[in-house]
Amino acid sequence: MAEALASSGTVHWIGTGLSTGSGLRALAEQVPRVVMWGRSTERAERRLASLGLSGRIPVRAYDIPALAAELKAGDVVVSMLPASEHPKLLRLCIEHGAHFACSSYVSEPILAEVPAAEEAGVAVLTEAGLDPGIDHLFADLLVANARAAIGDTAATAEFTSYCGGIPAEPNEFRYRFSWAPRGVLTALCAPARYIEGGEPKVVDFPWEATRPLVLDGETFEVYPNRDSLPYVDQYAVPSGWRLVTFVRGTLRLDGWRRAWADVFTELRTGDVERIAALADELAARYPTTEADRDRVVLAVALAVRRDDGATWSGEYLLDAVGDGAESAMARCVSLPLAFGVTEILAGRVRAGLRQAAQGADGAQRWLAFLSGNGVAYRFREGPEPTVQGR
Repeated sequence: MAEALASSGTVHWIGTGLSTGSGLRALAEQVPRVVMWGRSTERAERRLASLGLSGRIPVRAYDIPALAAELKAGDVVVSMLPASEHPKLLRLCIEHGAHFACSSYVSEPILAEVPAAEEAGVAVLTEAGLDPGIDHLFADLLVANARAAIGDTAATAEFTSYCGGIPAEPNEFRYRFSWAPRGVLTALCAPARYIEGGEPKVVDFPWEATRPLVLDGETFEVYPNRDSLPYVDQYAVPSGWRLVTFVRGTLRLDGWRRAWADVFTELRTGDVERIAALADELAARYPTTEADRDRVVLAVALAVRRDDGATWSGEYLLDAVGDGAESAMARCVSLPLAFGVTEILAGRVRAGLRQAAQGADGAQRWLAFLSGNGVAYRFREGPEPTVQGR
């Protein structure tokens, strides 16, 4: 990859939604200039007030022409907009020589822009939130530790990574919408690909592969999500390891599948208009109030057994609850994204595509920042497998 353009020291934070949290405050304390762009200046001001940043960051009403008029080479654009909006923002960044960062999964339209970004010296940071994001950091470190203990020689390995935003106080629906309801339902209609029993598997409706997972004595329900297989290479899993299990997925409260039975019946039809209407109905039926507190649980585990019988296992667990000042989801999405932006500003991200830290050394830096900013997690290492619930 080519060297990235030198940073200008200016960050444009685009979006005022549910995931804009204390990461913005961390940036305001470390970066020479941050500008917040919202659907309106009033919305931007309200979000800044909720973060204790009133008067400390200039605000703008967002549209592409207005942003284009202010964008300079070396600026960083942080998109908290829906993923469908990212490609046009990235194209604008490439035109102006500005870097781009988001917490979303890499999409085909984003990949199509990467060659032009690399040629222009533009860093494209993606998958730098909670999941995807913090889960990648945990996985990078688990694989690195296992390789140090077991080596790259013949072994069997089991890897699981499950994350979910759930209500801190369980409700009858066994869920709390911490991101757009339509996005939640649409994700459930996308097939999932993973490895189970040593073989690749595909399930058309992910919830059909739901199984229990026990963490610290508490039972959850988990299911595979999206396509797990590309991450085998991203996490640098040695080719000598035979993968018995490799799955990245979603975590829900125990009883979720039963509570959502009627929803699944409607999702099977694939009717796009009906799914959009159902999303609105569910949002109205199960509204999120100021009194609600969310909970984020992320569990990433790896167990490796060498053919001579030597074993190593490790597990990271993040279990966070929101408070009156900020949701757990906003904290856990915005803080890793903010640190990723500081990596761009420091010149540690080369031009082209980057997904979170991508490597154990970088992951250590990211996690040190998160720990210092209130994102707590636990690590357990042992000679016996920690992957549970199979």
